[in-house]
Amino acid sequence: MKCVILAAGEGKRMHPLTYTRPKVMLPVGNKPILEWNLLNAINAGIKEFIFVVSYKSEMVRNYFENGEKWDVKIEYLNQGQPLGTGHAIGITEKFVDNFIVLCGDTIFGSEDIKNIAKKQNSIGLVEIENPQEYGIVKLKENNVVEIYEKMTEPFSNTINAGIYHFNKSIFSYIKKTQKSPRGEYEITDSINMMAANTKINGVSLKQWRDVVYPWHLLDANEEILKKINKKMDGTVEKNTSIKGKIIIGKNTTIMNGAYIEGPVVIGENCKIGPNCYIRPYTSIGNNCHIGNACEIKNSIIMDNSNIPHQNYIGDSVIGQNCNLGSGCKVANLRLNKKNIKAILNGKKIDTKRRKLGTVIGDDVQTGVNSMLNTGSMIGNNVFIGPGALTKGEIQPNSKIM
Repeated sequence: MKCVILAAGEGKRMHPLTYTRPKVMLPVGNKPILEWNLLNAINAGIKEFIFVVSYKSEMVRNYFENGEKWDVKIEYLNQGQPLGTGHAIGITEKFVDNFIVLCGDTIFGSEDIKNIAKKQNSIGLVEIENPQEYGIVKLKENNVVEIYEKMTEPFSNTINAGIYHFNKSIFSYIKKTQKSPRGEYEITDSINMMAANTKINGVSLKQWRDVVYPWHLLDANEEILKKINKKMDGTVEKNTSIKGKIIIGKNTTIMNGAYIEGPVVIGENCKIGPNCYIRPYTSIGNNCHIGNACEIKNSIIMDNSNIPHQNYIGDSVIGQNCNLGSGCKVANLRLNKKNIKAILNGKKIDTKRRKLGTVIGDDVQTGVNSMLNTGSMIGNNVFIGPGALTKGEIQPNSKIM
């Protein structure tokens, strides 16, 4: 059985992080979202994969290559213009027979993938608190009758989770599918036609983590770090305190005075300390420096970024190749303790979080004693001058003085 993973989209709701990479390549627990799905599908017994790619596809191809590293076979199909999930699945017709499909930007558990693989003509289902942004599923005796996209007043909390098991018959319905009001060929429209003639099994999922907005990466990161096992491949100097489950990569040095509370993941070739505090649910990528008098809490720090001098980073996502000046601080809690609202693509959004710092794209530099306010969304290649205050949404290539 082959597994098709949809990995073509940019993920505009994940700006500023996806200005420079596909959404599926965003890291949680120091691995791309797409890799977690690959690993979980492998654990479910699948060995052959097709990645449907498009936006910045070279990043996916260069990272995964032909799958030899994972002892599997990976093939690539380029969707070209993103014309929807139905179109993306449709281009695989010549390469599959009995197959499963995963939306690559949602993390699925191994057991759920295995259960979907056992039931032909099936769809994964999950119940959530706010289903308005998803496809609401109408069921009859656990069979899918119809899927209603993005209802303002949903009649159920059961949604289409984005994992499917199809055979060749799905392609005849995809060919009959018309463009949706969003201008795309939606696989849910194809499934609705199919459901009129074929029994489609609804399979309830036990593990499901959708990542829609940048701050959702923190939730996914926490879930993954809760499951890690301790692994110490680096060098730990004397007079350090390491508590809980920690992963330390090769050629990484934990210097005197560092205090680390797990679960925490630290990549390879990093310099941590001296005299820094790293708190739980923090992931630090490869080639990073966390220096003197710095505190990092519940955050994702991507590869090649430096937080070297008297910095505080809380509940934040920091892109690649960033450098924070001495004394740069992130605010992660409003004085009135209310939910933090962020401006993303010009639209104000309630993050539903009381604590959220900043989301910073790649190649950002901050000057000494600069301040990043709660919910700041900072584009890639931004320069923030000494003592400057940032808030709201900062467009790529900006200078804040």
